Amino acid sequence: MNKITILWVDDEIDLLKPHILFLENKNYEVVTSQSGQDALEEIKNTFFDIVFLDENMPGISGLETLTEIKKHDASIPVVMITKSEEEYIMDEAIGSKIADYLIKPVNPNQILLSLKKSLDNSRLVSEKTTSNYQQEFRKIAMDLSMVNSQEEWAELYKKLIYWELQLEEIEDSGMFEILESQKVEANSQFSKFVDKNYSEWFQESDPPVMSHTLFRKKIQPELVGNKTLLIVIDNLRYDQWLAFEETLAVHYKKKQESSYYSILPTATQYARNAIFSGLMPLDMEKQHPDWWKNDTDEGGKNLFEAEFLGAQLKRLGLDLKWEYHKISNLRQGKQLAQNFRLQKDNDLTVLVYNFVDMLSHSKTEMEVIKELASNDKAYRSLTLSWFKNSPLLEIIQQAQNMGMKLILTTDHGTINVKQPSKVIGDRETSLNLRYKTGRSLTYEDKDVLATKNPQSIHLPNINLSSSYIFAKNDLFFAYPNNYNHYVGYYRNTYQHGGVSLEEMIVPFIVLDAK
Repeated sequence: MNKITILWVDDEIDLLKPHILFLENKNYEVVTSQSGQDALEEIKNTFFDIVFLDENMPGISGLETLTEIKKHDASIPVVMITKSEEEYIMDEAIGSKIADYLIKPVNPNQILLSLKKSLDNSRLVSEKTTSNYQQEFRKIAMDLSMVNSQEEWAELYKKLIYWELQLEEIEDSGMFEILESQKVEANSQFSKFVDKNYSEWFQESDPPVMSHTLFRKKIQPELVGNKTLLIVIDNLRYDQWLAFEETLAVHYKKKQESSYYSILPTATQYARNAIFSGLMPLDMEKQHPDWWKNDTDEGGKNLFEAEFLGAQLKRLGLDLKWEYHKISNLRQGKQLAQNFRLQKDNDLTVLVYNFVDMLSHSKTEMEVIKELASNDKAYRSLTLSWFKNSPLLEIIQQAQNMGMKLILTTDHGTINVKQPSKVIGDRETSLNLRYKTGRSLTYEDKDVLATKNPQSIHLPNINLSSSYIFAKNDLFFAYPNNYNHYVGYYRNTYQHGGVSLEEMIVPFIVLDAK
């Protein structure tokens, strides 16, 4: 293994001989320089792993030398060493992306610690993360055998996401594969839990908050005395929220982070209509037949969200000045951002943002998107990139300036589907890859949560003999006809409508303007 090579720049370098000997005894190679100009010549001719740079030198100063070093190679870690504790020097150095900042006199152990922080940081973090997950692995495995409530499942899912985000940052594919296997097992157990308990939630006195009770139980209490912006980002998973949380934190401070359960099917026409109407699909069909559309009906299925919301607000006795906006493309987003100040007098502004949904579905159609979102890590990264550059962030910035409370949520999540499950139905069967409704469905029992009586889970019967099936785990439904082409086309795409942690347990965030 090659020695780590250090360039130490100080006009009083002879006084640092004990420090240099200490580092050489630790198997580091140290090259010295007595001025910024000499240091720049050294850097042009030799590769250095790290530079220790005195700030106060004759000729060009340490800060000027730092600027020139970064121009030559921005990736070289530079540790600034100075006698001065003046704040402007610290600000200048930190603004130039130094690796560390030390105040003279420094002792050898400080130097060694700075080296480890700058050069061994990723290795040390990796080792610590791996060690911590190995300990947590046993606890998660034990929890999986015992978890038996909707609250416990939500907490376990968040724990799995936490470790997924930790492990993807380190170079230990073995640990990541172990976590992936735990997620598969968790989804298998979760599917059994939902199969056993879902219909009972509609009879319980204290069921989990679900799509149709979200507004009444979680949103309505936040509206008292606050001008509020409610954003429903279609198809947003909990891990995707975590991906852009830091970007949002510049403008808003988090007051509450929780989750709720999407209804089945975890599909937009069911779950999002349920949020705005405050009703389950069966009740929507009965009370608002002109607004509710079944899978086999012609026309858009989410065209009456504003009307559903208006009816719910009236039913709840909420006398609010409110507006509803749906953004389905970049042009609409920019237009709302330009005119957002017009919302200042509203008690409630509701914004449905469809981008993530378009992204996930377009993955099956666009090879570019397939390349960019080939796995969950890439999918999160793509979501973050979109958010940072979207009109939505501009709208949120304006909401902050207007002092609006921000509520951020979604209607359902999505899952990367990997394994096909054969299904047979007639030509009236719905087209979704994660759920099917229709007559005479033939399917693999072990692969699905099935209900032959849709009304028992408050879903409408399209006809008298209709049933629903929901894909479990990471399965997707495929017809026997043209099976191989169909499977190849949809495998490793993001879909929703079925039963999984990713689709059903979704974020609900309340934030106050900074």
